[in-house]
Amino acid sequence: MEKSKNNQNKVTAGLLAIYLFALTWIIVFKMQFSFQGLPDFREINLIPLAGSANVNNQIDFNEIIYNVLAFIPLGIYISMLKPNWSFLKKIAVIAGVSLLFEGLQFIFAIGASDITDFMGNTLGGIIGVGVNIVFCKLFSTKANKILNVLASIGTICIVALLLFLIYLRISGVIIYKVS
Repeated sequence: MEKSKNNQNKVTAGLLAIYLFALTWIIVFKMQFSFQGLPDFREINLIPLAGSANVNNQIDFNEIIYNVLAFIPLGIYISMLKPNWSFLKKIAVIAGVSLLFEGLQFIFAIGASDITDFMGNTLGGIIGVGVNIVFCKLFSTKANKILNVLASIGTICIVALLLFLIYLRISGVIIYKVS
């Protein structure tokens, strides 16, 4: 039983590493292959939802939803790897990771550091912790195994999609420009 749990933790840690690598490439490096393709501006927005408004003063919820969705796995992975941590400790780590990403964007002048992104990311992590709680209630001792299988399938799909986007970008089919 202990060996099985240890193996599950290794799978979870590996999936977390792949997830964090992809998340860093997407958030910090804006899916660019060189620093030359990154934007060269530094901005901080501390007013919630102000950075999400588009030209006709309508809030663009798509980016907020993407931020929430992007951080759900972090909440799940942290809960799987640290089941004995308190809810607040898990959320503090998730908020810390989000703050790190926002801070890196500011430090390296590669985008806007936005409180709305921070809030959306943290909310996504909270949802992820909740998903883990539900799975543990429903599936008890098999929860981590089931989540690892689902996460493995999801990771394969996301990596395949990213590789496909890279292929399209390299082949010149799509041109991705950071705005």
